[in-house]
Amino acid sequence: MGQHAGVMEGGDVRVLVKILQPGSASRRARAVLREVLREAGLDDEAVSDAETIVAELAANAERHARPPYELRVLSLDGVPTWCEVVDGDPDLHEVRIILDLLDSVEEIGLPLLTENGRGLLLVHRLSQGRCHVHPATTHTTGTPGKAVTFALPTRRRSCPAIRHDDRSP
Repeated sequence: MGQHAGVMEGGDVRVLVKILQPGSASRRARAVLREVLREAGLDDEAVSDAETIVAELAANAERHARPPYELRVLSLDGVPTWCEVVDGDPDLHEVRIILDLLDSVEEIGLPLLTENGRGLLLVHRLSQGRCHVHPATTHTTGTPGKAVTFALPTRRRSCPAIRHDDRSP
């Protein structure tokens, strides 16, 4: 899978960490996640949706937050289950407000969101509402920041029902 920042293991949980360079974060995140999900045997549609989500989150990180940027793919018992895009900006407020709004409203039209919320609307819809934000610390530099995380599809085509709380994994 190429160069990576690190792999942390603990019991049946494995976390793949990749550094995302400014200017190419979205492209790199897509490529890494595509490879992980294809190796896990997911179909093209599921891989495409996950690629779209991670590309949007990486682009948002570059647009609205500061480096460093990291991609984390969490696997449980060898199955990729969650994906996170971590940035060096610890302010969760705006992302949390938008995700909370999307969680509380069954259907929302694009005109009700500002341009800054449209990407999260796409992420929310493609992840079937299984996306969250929580405080995080970057693995590579120890910089306090945030992680926007989403459930990955599995070969069973369902997303795990795990809900992140406000702790970093």
